[in-house]
Amino acid sequence: MDPVSQLASAGTFRALKEPLAFLRTLELLFAIFAFSTCGGYSGGLRLSVDCVNKTDSDLSIDIAFAYPFRLHQVTFEVPTCEGKEREKLALTGDSSSSAEFFVTVAVFAFLYSLAATVVYIFFQNKYRENNRGPLIDFIVTVVFSFLWLVGSSAWAKGLSDVKVATDPKEVLLLMSACKQPSNKCMAVHSPVMSSLNTSVVFGFLNFILWAGNIWFVFKETGWHSSGQRYLPDPMEKHSSSYNQGRYNQDSYGSGGGYSQQESLGPASDEFGQQSSGPASFSNPI
Repeated sequence: MDPVSQLASAGTFRALKEPLAFLRTLELLFAIFAFSTCGGYSGGLRLSVDCVNKTDSDLSIDIAFAYPFRLHQVTFEVPTCEGKEREKLALTGDSSSSAEFFVTVAVFAFLYSLAATVVYIFFQNKYRENNRGPLIDFIVTVVFSFLWLVGSSAWAKGLSDVKVATDPKEVLLLMSACKQPSNKCMAVHSPVMSSLNTSVVFGFLNFILWAGNIWFVFKETGWHSSGQRYLPDPMEKHSSSYNQGRYNQDSYGSGGGYSQQESLGPASDEFGQQSSGPASFSNPI
């Protein structure tokens, strides 16, 4: 039997039905969506400059940009509407730091989720051995939750800057020809940002998943089991109070029976004295 078949036969895929492994699988998929929608993006916009002198016009000015969004390095040429001269311009802004940090967090989260899922399925005994595996898993989960929050927030701000820098109205303001009322400058089409918006959504969804998974990983650690060890058992407490109440009731019942026997003793003696009275009275008669 080959090693792959041995691993498949030894693995317990029932772990995928448990919240711990199931959430790890979702984290793996959502991390793929996060870095693919951001890291694989490429877009562009098209502008037109219609000069008074039609021979100087350029009705198709294409400006392309892509990940990692170093927009200040994106250059393009536009007409000046003053003869055949053209000016070279560049977009403004640099959102590469937030975009690259977001993609890096997504890639490492994908790798760790993949490795953790394999451990849950094939190496459960080693994972729980000496409580070392759950503790490491707990710490890494907390760290990635924080990184997802920071990375998603930073990339959301970076994406906002990208949208402003690539807005056709803002780009037209950079052209000297468009500052002259006699020339007509128009935006042919704007860049499509739907995939970048999706990346931000998946970033915050990953944060929610990782933050929610902290509890399930914490339950596997020794900290949770040691805390459960010292918690009072409500059933045991109820049973002890019930036994104590029953003991008091039995004690009260036995004490009452004993007092009744003591009270019956003198009463019977007294009753005997009364019965002997008429007998002694009838003898003289």
